Amino acid sequence: MTTMFRKVLGAASRLGVQVLDLGPGAAVISRRGGYTATKLSSDAWLVAGKLSRSSRAPRDGWGLHKAAASSLCTRHVADFLVNYEVNCVFDVGANKGQYGKQLRESGYRGRIVSFEPVPDALAKLRKAAERDRDWLVYPCALGRGESVETMHLGWKTMNSLLEPSAYGQQRYKRFADTSTTTQVQVRRLDEVMDEALEGIADPRPYLKMDTQGFDMEVFAGAGKRIDEYVGMQSEVAALRLYEGSPHMTEAITAYQDAGFEITGMYPVTREAATGRVVEFDCVMARAAFAPADGPGK
Repeated sequence: MTTMFRKVLGAASRLGVQVLDLGPGAAVISRRGGYTATKLSSDAWLVAGKLSRSSRAPRDGWGLHKAAASSLCTRHVADFLVNYEVNCVFDVGANKGQYGKQLRESGYRGRIVSFEPVPDALAKLRKAAERDRDWLVYPCALGRGESVETMHLGWKTMNSLLEPSAYGQQRYKRFADTSTTTQVQVRRLDEVMDEALEGIADPRPYLKMDTQGFDMEVFAGAGKRIDEYVGMQSEVAALRLYEGSPHMTEAITAYQDAGFEITGMYPVTREAATGRVVEFDCVMARAAFAPADGPGK
C-alpha cells in the first residue's frame, strides 16, 4: 500500500521537482538539484550541495570531506556524552553559541557552560542561551592565569589572543589587520568550576576548547582539577596559524600525560592545493571513567 508520504513524493516528481528518497519518512526535495548524498550508516545520510564548474575553486575537491568529518565528529561527541554519562559541558571559545546549539540538537540535555569574551559574539551567545535554564554564559576568556589581555578582532570566528604566524598570514587575508583589538578578562578554569557545577550532585564534566591557538593555556588553567574531566575536545594544529601556539604533537602529548586517550581525530580545515590538514578536532577520553555497565546503565 502506498503511503501518503510516497504519494506526496510522487506528486512532487511529476511537477518537475527533484526528489531523493532516503527511506521511511525522509527525503531531499530540491527545485534545482545540485547536491550529493552519501550514506554514512543505516540511519544517517550526508547531503551536501555541489558547486558549479564556474564557481568551483581550482583543485579544491575537499568540501565533501570537510562536511563528512564535521558530521562524524558531531555524532561521535553526541555518543561520547551518552556513553560517559556527561552532565556538564564546558564550552570554551563559544563564539555565537554554535557548539551549544549543536549539543542540544544532538540530544544532550545536561548543563552547558560557555565562555566567550568578544562583545559582538557574546551578545549573540547570550541570545542563543537566554531561554535555556541550564546553559550558563561567562563573559571572559580562560587561560593559565588571572589577567586582562589584548584580543585581536575582525577575524570573524578566528579572533585570538595570539598574533598570526607567518603561515597564518599567508593563508588568511583577514590576518593582515592586527590593529583592531579589545581588552578582555582572562580567568582560570579551576577558579570557576565550583560555581559552574553548583547543583550537580555527581559532576561528570567534559571540556571542549576552540580558542584559536590558546587551548593549551586553557588546559593549564584547570590545574589539578583537570583530573575531574571524563573527556575533552581540542582543536590541534598540524600547521600553526598563530604565533606561539603548540604543534599538535606537543598538545596531544600534554593531554595524554594528563590521562586522556584519543577516541577520534577529525580534519577541520585543509589546504586546497596540497590536501594537507591544517587543524584537527581531537576528541579524548579518560577511559577509567567509562561506566562499567555500559552506556546509560
